[in-house]
Amino acid sequence: MLSILKNHPFAVQAFFKRSLVLTFAAPRAELASLIPECLELDIFKDQWAFLAVALVQTSDLRPKGFPKALGTDFFLIGYRLFVTYKTQSGKRLRGLYILRSETDKKRMTFLGNLFTHYQYTTTDIEQYGGGLRSQRSGLTIEIAGSQDKVPLPQGSPFADWKEARRFAGPLPFTFTYNAHHGEVLIIEGVRENWKPTPVAIMAYQFPYIEGLHIRGLQLANAFTIENIPYEWKKGRIELWRQ
Repeated sequence: MLSILKNHPFAVQAFFKRSLVLTFAAPRAELASLIPECLELDIFKDQWAFLAVALVQTSDLRPKGFPKALGTDFFLIGYRLFVTYKTQSGKRLRGLYILRSETDKKRMTFLGNLFTHYQYTTTDIEQYGGGLRSQRSGLTIEIAGSQDKVPLPQGSPFADWKEARRFAGPLPFTFTYNAHHGEVLIIEGVRENWKPTPVAIMAYQFPYIEGLHIRGLQLANAFTIENIPYEWKKGRIELWRQ
């Protein structure tokens, strides 16, 4: 029964007050071992794969159709890989594979681990004018002030922000794999008016990513969005065959 509950058994809706996403590029071989066999890395120029950190201030998370009073407000830190999945019908879907999720609310940790496979842990998060930090997780982000023209991070594989936007997220789908049963869980997200704004990052530290020992990792882009309604459809399961 618990395993069934983890498969997103109902649609969910929420409101993103603010989302900051930092996307890191790495040689494809460095990230290949982090995904299950049913997925492939979403590759840029036959060389680069991508790991993103999303920091999202979320409100009113609840089953779709439920009143806002029953929703949960929380801050989410999500570590994801950009991937693709080929369905049984031959359609290739772009999406995300979740490595780790952190939240500042114990209630959300409990509910997240009850209804998803996203491995939630509880942490602290402090937001201030110039960025974000967490003592427990050890992460820090320093955001530059207002700029007329935001440059791409030094060493980014992208030629311009239009190119970088393709790897800004969110992507339409999120995938989970049950290797024992050979099942792929597909969760589709629905959003409106998603218009990311480039931001300049002065400094950052992510101990979780550092612990993965990824060689050649470099910041590729950073975007922010505000005030977006979001919805996740009920999860659907597909048998995976090589």
